[in-house]
Amino acid sequence: MKNFGSVGNTSSGRLSTDQEYQINQEDHDNQEVSRLAISSFQAREEEIERIKMEVKEKVELQLGRAEEETRRLAQIWEELEEMADPLRKEVANVRKRVDMANRELKPLGQSCMKKEKEYKEALELFNEKSKEKAQLVTTLMESSYYQLMTESERMRMQKLEGLSKHIEKPH
Repeated sequence: MKNFGSVGNTSSGRLSTDQEYQINQEDHDNQEVSRLAISSFQAREEEIERIKMEVKEKVELQLGRAEEETRRLAQIWEELEEMADPLRKEVANVRKRVDMANRELKPLGQSCMKKEKEYKEALELFNEKSKEKAQLVTTLMESSYYQLMTESERMRMQKLEGLSKHIEKPH
């Protein structure tokens, strides 16, 4: 029992039974209201938690679907890459080989041009020397021929003179 001071005081400072009953009833009602409020609050909390779990399950289900779709798209993309990849690799390989050939051709072309120039110079020099040789041979032959002819004529003349002297001498 509760003592509320001057409210409903009897001469002895105690509450009457009706007052006590009323207070107890109010207490009981308050407790009942509190229990109902707590129960209602708990029911709402449980409902919120249930809805939260349902939403969470739906989100997880959608995330699972999205992840599966992402995997499928990645797989399709990879297959497309593989289909295009051999051509891309082949083109890249051919381009690489063309670049290598160009790098190899450049110094070879320069070397070829240099050697071609050297060849032309050597050929020109060869032709000049061949002409010079031919002229020298011609000159030599002409002079040798002339000398030979002169020598031959001289020798023949000497022989003829010798024969002539021999014939003119009586024996």
